[in-house]
Amino acid sequence: MNEKGCIKCGHNGAKTKEIATSGTGLSKLMDIQHNHFIVVYCTSCGYSELYNKESSRSSNLLDLFFGG
Repeated sequence: MNEKGCIKCGHNGAKTKEIATSGTGLSKLMDIQHNHFIVVYCTSCGYSELYNKESSRSSNLLDLFFGG
């Protein structure tokens, strides 16, 4: 059986968080956080992947994280 899990440690538990970051230039100087990402991370080792919130579907993120 070929079970998929975290690519670093093999654990199959993950959670998600949302983060926002500033870009470059004026947005960095003015601390305007217009880049939004969803972070999927392993609950065992902490390995994380960022996904652009505008272009990804949150229902499929765990499948992407686990290589599905």
